[in-house]
Amino acid sequence: MSELAPRRLRQLGELSVDQLRHVGQRRVAALRELDVESILDLLGYYPRRYVDRTRRVDVSELTIGDEAAVYGTVATVRARRTRQGRSMVEATIEDGAESLDVVFFNQAWRSRQLVVGAQVLLYGRVVEYRGRRQLTNPVVDVVVGASADERDAGRVGRIVPIYPALGKAGLTSWEMGGFVEESLRRAGPLLDPMPDWVLAENDLVSRTQAYRAIHRPAALEDAERARRRLAFDELVRLQLLLALRRRRLERESSGLVQRADVRDLDVGPGEVGGSLLRQFLAGHRFQLTGAQRRVLGDILADMASPVPMHRLLQGDVGSGKTVVALAAMMITVDHHRQAALMAPTEVLAEQHLASIRADLAGLRVADEAVLGGSRPLNVQLLSGRLRVAQRRSVLEQVARGEVDVVVGTHALLSEDVTFRELGLAVVDEQHRFGVEQRALLRAKGAQWSQLGAEPDLLVMTATPIPRTAAMVLFGDLEHSVLDELPPGRVPVTTAWAQTAADEARSWQRVRDEVALGHRAYVICPLVEESERVAAAGAVEEHARLSAGALEGLRVGLVHGQMASAAKEAVMQAFRTGELDVLVATVVIEVGVDVADATVIVIEDAWRFGLAQLHQLRGRVGRSDLVSFCYVFGAPPADDGRQRLEAFVACDDGFALAEIDLALRGEGTILGVRQRGRSDLRLASLTRDADVLAMAHHVAGRLVEADLRDQAALVDELRLFVGDEEAAYLFKS
Repeated sequence: MSELAPRRLRQLGELSVDQLRHVGQRRVAALRELDVESILDLLGYYPRRYVDRTRRVDVSELTIGDEAAVYGTVATVRARRTRQGRSMVEATIEDGAESLDVVFFNQAWRSRQLVVGAQVLLYGRVVEYRGRRQLTNPVVDVVVGASADERDAGRVGRIVPIYPALGKAGLTSWEMGGFVEESLRRAGPLLDPMPDWVLAENDLVSRTQAYRAIHRPAALEDAERARRRLAFDELVRLQLLLALRRRRLERESSGLVQRADVRDLDVGPGEVGGSLLRQFLAGHRFQLTGAQRRVLGDILADMASPVPMHRLLQGDVGSGKTVVALAAMMITVDHHRQAALMAPTEVLAEQHLASIRADLAGLRVADEAVLGGSRPLNVQLLSGRLRVAQRRSVLEQVARGEVDVVVGTHALLSEDVTFRELGLAVVDEQHRFGVEQRALLRAKGAQWSQLGAEPDLLVMTATPIPRTAAMVLFGDLEHSVLDELPPGRVPVTTAWAQTAADEARSWQRVRDEVALGHRAYVICPLVEESERVAAAGAVEEHARLSAGALEGLRVGLVHGQMASAAKEAVMQAFRTGELDVLVATVVIEVGVDVADATVIVIEDAWRFGLAQLHQLRGRVGRSDLVSFCYVFGAPPADDGRQRLEAFVACDDGFALAEIDLALRGEGTILGVRQRGRSDLRLASLTRDADVLAMAHHVAGRLVEADLRDQAALVDELRLFVGDEEAAYLFKS
């Protein structure tokens, strides 16, 4: 590698690691196990932590019971078998003054990793065994290998980077640091694609400084400044891509103008006449909340624009998202177009069908093709459970425009589905999908328009997403939030039953509520009990409760492995009151709306995430009846206990989403994105909220100013997205 002009990241991505000294075929294969094949991959393999050698802890200072990090040299290693036949590796670590025993069970490969003379960093709890301090099965990082050519003390430095997951690949942090150091030295200065004003306004170090300091910091403060700059790079790339998508949609998409009178939002219950929107709202049992009216104001403005609406509607459980969606649908139907609602499961689609038909009952649509000039508003279902003849009939009605609202699953995207003219697509609970899936729906929707125009798109989720995550996941959509519950809703009383007596009282509450004419859910994490997993299974729990705590009550069972028709039959029996209690898996997690359900018991609740628990709790408290939620189970780890404590203490879904993000990290949220080079490796949505806001602002300014003046930045964006994405975004 020559030291000429500053290098672009693309150039580093084209250089194989085998161009480095001391990287032969064995090490190339080892690096490939870590997904490191190019110099760019290598520089992007960041340290997971650092050891400050100026603050070393001597073995003599260790106390029994401490969680400790110990740095030392391997003095002895011995592998043997215990009397029970388990493999056992014993080692002694010296730090110059004293020694410490280390023992590994069922990790025979440690005898090959911990060779005499290697310098290692050990993490673990200090225990006492036969009068000596000992670490059992600690985390191990080999910092310096045993061979003489690796023991250059000058390379250790004051701050030692520790790289992740090297042990099983047969590499040490020392080796990885050497590869990175050589790469940086031979690469020379790196081209910084960010304009000078971005670095100056946001106090960011240069690209070259960042890569050098993240891998070889002179002080921990330098490493943090480097991390902040590289985290900014990750976030600004994502925000630029999303901003470019928004710009292309605004400039190139042809939408449908669908106007409505904003004064219709102020109609009171019982008023008559006017538009379908006005009739629908007048017939609804509640007047719009302030939040619903605000969000519908945004939606009306979007639909009146020739640019297709692309809006995310976030709302906590029970906040009235469906009413907002139905109001938007009525605007579309009033323009003699069709609306589609896509749900993730058949259970939810069928639930939507029943509630939408009830909410829209009595509404009529102008239609010159029928006697009298009007007909009842037609709502139909498209799902996998329809018989062939039923499906054919619905498809023909949809194609002729005789169906006004179509509810379905992903079956709506099938090739044989053709609308006369689709004006609005509503996607419910599809936060699991990204921009590519939304683009597919828009493209399909354009084929369903007589004018070849894209339909308006409303994406809804009842899973509260922290603001920072929404900026990453849904940055191509405008955001609206319903943060107000309809009047009359009573908060759900939540308790954690931690003893047998607590559980007995919970089951008695179920019986008491049923005696009042109400209904109850019992949620199990599994369909059937497993020998490997200690968790309640719905099938076994249904049998146990029917013959025990809930004997004499009418107890039904529903889970995802049942046939669709059987599931719907049980759900219908529960809705109509033929069943008192429904034992279920998370198949009823979202969308199931039974106003008379007032108590829910969640077994082995620690197995669920906070968002899922909150969704399950939202199945009760859907009326003015006092409702209860009981969680069972003893978490085996602290994180489970923290989740349950937070769940019991808080009923605000957005606050719980922030807590969940802090407890479990953004992997649980960003894991829904397709993996690739654009993944976040350093940026943290909890830690870097300010950096994300900065990246969002900078991306907007750069796109507004025209990226064609930023050739290096455009080249880098092309590098970090796939060919199809690049062709779409950069074809101009």
